[in-house]
Amino acid sequence: MTELLDYLLEDGVATLTLNNGKVNAISPDVISALNSALDRAAQDRAVVILTGQPGILSAGYDLKVMTSSPQNAVSLVTAGSTLARRLLSHPFPVIVACSGHAVAKGAFLLLSADYRIGVSGPFQIGLNEVQIGMTMHHAGIELARDRLGRSAFQRSVINGEMFGPDAALQAGFLDQVVAPEQLRETALAVAGQLKKINMTAHRNTKLKVRKDLLQSLDAAITLDQHLPLH
Repeated sequence: MTELLDYLLEDGVATLTLNNGKVNAISPDVISALNSALDRAAQDRAVVILTGQPGILSAGYDLKVMTSSPQNAVSLVTAGSTLARRLLSHPFPVIVACSGHAVAKGAFLLLSADYRIGVSGPFQIGLNEVQIGMTMHHAGIELARDRLGRSAFQRSVINGEMFGPDAALQAGFLDQVVAPEQLRETALAVAGQLKKINMTAHRNTKLKVRKDLLQSLDAAITLDQHLPLH
C-alpha cells in the first residue's frame, strides 16, 4: 500500500504489515498510512490483522519526532491516541499479531485491538514511558486502566515494568501466545472465526461495551493537547 505499510486482502481478511525500519517507529506518516489502510479495510468489509516483521511489532513513537519540538510531540501523541480510539471503535474485528517486541505505542496498539496474539521468545511488551522520562499521557492511562488487570496497570503505567510474552498474557496485553512460526496461521484461524459473526451486531455491541472508555479517551485526548509530556 505504501512503503511504510503493506496491505494484503485475502478471503475477507486484510493484513496490515508495518514496515518502517528495524523498530517500526510510529511516525505521523505511519499513522496516516494506518488510517488509510483502515479506510480501505472498512470498504472491503474485512477482518483486520495488524502485524510487523519477525521480532518486532513496534518500539513506539518515532523519537526523532518526539524530541524535535514540544508541539510535534503533542501532535504525534494526539494522532496516536486518536488512532487508538479509532481501532477500538472500528466496525469490523481487529486482530493484532504481535510478532515480537511491543513497546510504548507498540503496546498501546495491543490494548486497542479486539484480539491479540503474541509469540514466545525473549521479547518485551509494555509501557516504558516513565523509564525514558515521559509522564504518561491521559489517553494512555485511560486505555491501560480499561484493558489491563488492576495490579498490572499500576506496575506498568507507574513503574514502567516490562513483561515477557507469558506475563503479558496474564497482564492483559495479549489473549494468546504461540510459537513464532505459528503466528500467521493462528491469526488467520482467529480471523476465520471472527468472519462468522454478525458484523452489525459486532459493531453495535463493541460501541456499547466501550462507550465509557471512548468517552474517557475523548476527554483525555483534549487534556493531552494542553499538557507537557515531560
